Amino acid sequence: MKITLIGCGAMGKLWLAALAQQGHDVQGWLRIAQPEIYIDVNEPDDRYFRGLLPCNSINHLTHSELVIVCLKAWQVSDALLPLLHQIPEVCPILLLHNGMGTLDELGPLKHPFLAGVTTHAAWQNNDQVFHVANGITEIGAVNSLAEPYYPIADLLHKALPDVAWYNQILATCWRKLAVNCVINPLTVLYDCKNGELMAHQVHIEKLITEINQVISMEGFHADKEQLADYIYSIIHSTANNYSSMLQDVRNKRRTEIDYITGYLIKQARMHGLDTPENDRIYHLIKYQEEKNDGFSVNMHRQW
Repeated sequence: MKITLIGCGAMGKLWLAALAQQGHDVQGWLRIAQPEIYIDVNEPDDRYFRGLLPCNSINHLTHSELVIVCLKAWQVSDALLPLLHQIPEVCPILLLHNGMGTLDELGPLKHPFLAGVTTHAAWQNNDQVFHVANGITEIGAVNSLAEPYYPIADLLHKALPDVAWYNQILATCWRKLAVNCVINPLTVLYDCKNGELMAHQVHIEKLITEINQVISMEGFHADKEQLADYIYSIIHSTANNYSSMLQDVRNKRRTEIDYITGYLIKQARMHGLDTPENDRIYHLIKYQEEKNDGFSVNMHRQW
């Protein structure tokens, strides 16, 4: 299959390597155009992929059968909107990022759009990507045009398992948002690894109470105890990890807080709900961004 992957950070390179090894005709897409990119991906079992892959071919893009977007949430609309007229309208577009709200920024959806969440963990150092934890990727249709494209899950599963298709992907996205609303900002607030949040369970419970109310008003079944159990299970399974938001703050980059806690607050207001603890944390993270000049430092790095 001819595939274009927009965004060549750690996760983007991980998918590029996996799809290339399956024999797919893949290319990367960078903000600053270049003809090729060197991929160096190291797997947990000592396997690796090293090689040059093509980039930024308009001809490849206009004939793509799948476009995958692996960007920070705040980068998605700026990257994708100028390209939509070049992507065939029958080509499905899969968004893989933390947070929610990017679809609202894309206007009327003329393409089949899919959303996905993943628990794979990868980081990059000096252009080397280290795939440090295998995970599960859940994808599904967010508009009716995308519903026939469920076979994409099998295609992706063969490249980077496990991948599963969900008919109610928005419910899955909300569950992932709940996890991110707890782990990401709290690890910034306490400047700690994920596992160290277990020392702050009272704070966690306050957030979960507010989050659960919003999810219920959005029309999705939300059992507070089940949601809490799920969030605690993620904290335990990623105990030694530093959250992406903490890494962004430490590296003086813009965070995804507007698409995580910010999106939760926006939806809460639409339902007439108050979320005082999430509001407080949101403003603390925004203050940290401004203190770090997060809106200007590293804003124009390649993606």
